[in-house]
Amino acid sequence: MAHRSIGQERFGFAGRMKSASSLDALAALIDWSPVAALLDPLYPAAKGEPAWPPMAMFKALILSIWYDLSDVKLAEALDDRASFRRFCGFSANEGTPERTAFVRYRRLLVAHKLDRSLFETVTAQLKSKAVTVKIGTLVDATIISSASEDDDEARWVKHKGKRAVHGFKAHVGADADTALVEEVSVTSANINDGRAGPEALPDNPGEVFADSAYRGNHFRDAVRAKGGIPRIVATGMWGRDEAETLRKLHEWNQPIHRVRGRIEKIFGTWKRCYGLSRMRWRGLAKAAVQVHLTAIAYNLKRTMNILAAQA
Repeated sequence: MAHRSIGQERFGFAGRMKSASSLDALAALIDWSPVAALLDPLYPAAKGEPAWPPMAMFKALILSIWYDLSDVKLAEALDDRASFRRFCGFSANEGTPERTAFVRYRRLLVAHKLDRSLFETVTAQLKSKAVTVKIGTLVDATIISSASEDDDEARWVKHKGKRAVHGFKAHVGADADTALVEEVSVTSANINDGRAGPEALPDNPGEVFADSAYRGNHFRDAVRAKGGIPRIVATGMWGRDEAETLRKLHEWNQPIHRVRGRIEKIFGTWKRCYGLSRMRWRGLAKAAVQVHLTAIAYNLKRTMNILAAQA
């Protein structure tokens, strides 16, 4: 299936002053050609109506996360906002995708299993810009409610003092200094953090800061196998008496808590600002697409803020 040609009517923006937008800076932040190369096979059919360019559709989905838009609102915003059009490559006077186009596009991302590759491709570029010296890694997981309790691939989980949640779990490894997300793994909500934790470890993680859910040899061995040093919150230690034991626990755990707590800001941004308090679609594969797209959107904004602060 051929792709539509878009952005040809560049004169559509001429004759009026183009208002500055942070989206223009984000569009120039990375080289998008490796991403386009990954997306190019999405419409392999030779016949049929020309498809919307995969790169434009991908950028539109990133916009939907930054601005927490439904497919309907995204289609309306693309039709109306000049900054959205420029970011995706549309000129001022040409048509833009309708709501159902985004539904079909997400299905293609799932069918081709591209979400992880897209995340790795974008993140590799961003890390090269923002991460200078690798100090350590933050590892944690967050539970995200399912789109529906009828989702057969989601599971119930209950933590002490909290209500039961039916959903999925995003396991995340982030750079301890920049808070850029480096690895993501998505499972059903009942999977143990320590068991799934190794999938959230980047290569050469440095010191790995994690809470007590990651204690145990399975996770520690995975950290050491990648050349890292485990720094995991302890729940018990040996001491001559209670006072000495509590003192030793505090001295070990306090520095870990101070560093590890930075990852909560990542989860807070995802859920409060990017609409990830609840999954939008059913099934583990679609949940993974939503989490990976959210991580890409977060990393792009985070890198731009880091570079701006450095400048």
